[in-house]
Amino acid sequence: MLIRNLNAAYNPLFFLAALGAGGLAVSFFIYPMFLVSHPDTPIPTFNHLWPILAGPVSWQSVLLGLDLLAVLFFAYLHFRLLFWNIREYRLFRQTPAYDKLRDSNAEISLMAIPLTLAMSINTMFVLGGLFVPNLWSVVEYLFPLALTGFLAIGVYALKILTTYFARTLTNGNVDFSANNSLAPMIAIFALAMISVGLAAPAAMSGNRAMITIGLLASLFFLTIAALLAIIKLVHGFQAMMAKGINEPASPSLWLIIPILTLMGITWIRLSHGLQHGFDVPIDHTGLLMLGAVILSAQILFGLIGHAVMNRLGYFTHYSKGEKGNAGTFSLICPGVAFFVFGMFFIHVGLVQNGLIEHSSWAHYLVMIPFVLVQAKTIEVMLRIKRNILHAEPAMQASPAQG
Repeated sequence: MLIRNLNAAYNPLFFLAALGAGGLAVSFFIYPMFLVSHPDTPIPTFNHLWPILAGPVSWQSVLLGLDLLAVLFFAYLHFRLLFWNIREYRLFRQTPAYDKLRDSNAEISLMAIPLTLAMSINTMFVLGGLFVPNLWSVVEYLFPLALTGFLAIGVYALKILTTYFARTLTNGNVDFSANNSLAPMIAIFALAMISVGLAAPAAMSGNRAMITIGLLASLFFLTIAALLAIIKLVHGFQAMMAKGINEPASPSLWLIIPILTLMGITWIRLSHGLQHGFDVPIDHTGLLMLGAVILSAQILFGLIGHAVMNRLGYFTHYSKGEKGNAGTFSLICPGVAFFVFGMFFIHVGLVQNGLIEHSSWAHYLVMIPFVLVQAKTIEVMLRIKRNILHAEPAMQASPAQG
């Protein structure tokens, strides 16, 4: 049973628990995306999967069945945690702690809300594609709804962000040397999530107007995310180098991993949109190079973040111990993102350029490191959910600072 009525002890970063569960649901969608043939649609649908499930029992049908069960489980967990968060957040808004948060640098933690809501749309899209027969026959009617949903979330995110900047830029009092982490990257994470969602209709629609709207809207949020990421990385690392990282916020070093994944997938989707809508050929070699650059940066930040958190004892005291708090759930997204982009790199970069053959031993071999990261992420997700949300934890201050 999830803890209830946290009131002033609630933190908006608890939305990251729902985000992580939704991300895991989407990560299991990636297997049929790249391993099940779907030549007539951009993504695998129920119509592609049902013949495998209803046919003779084989290792493929068994693994596909288990994969779909995993999608359902984590999708259920996502919506359960989402509704729990909405309820607790409404109670939190009635406390003085909410007003204090809105007048502090921790106000940026509210960006976890639009971030999670954008993941909810992605999760619903995955569920519809995998479990609703003949969905693709009406998908052109669904794309405007998805586009409207992501734009509404984008407006909500911009409202939070502009309010934050209006207060801090007029009042000042933002001490970067005291906010020694990359925790405010949660805002860039949210913008990148909205951007990748808006890029989906651009990549998959057959309507040129829909492609254009999705492409331009996606580029709008992608541009903002990229500009703010540069600013925050410079200030964040300067503060951390000067004073050392804020221990509870040390997982923020890994936030660049999901941000890079979302930006990379956005660019891949926009490339497909340009091909479908404007007859611009896809440069698969260029996507290979882009994927290699992004994956290299993710590995670098992964190694640095792991070394720092290991030195601070974060895994012992927060991930496994009694100090776990809302910000601890930020450990989930980097693992999900590294797996997802790894699969994109393998299939968009290596397979489509003919460097490895699909379904060969080399194909499955290069997938192993990413599958292991996914498995470890699931173990961490279930453990910290049990430790933090199923018992009265010692609630600590939010690591999200501006």
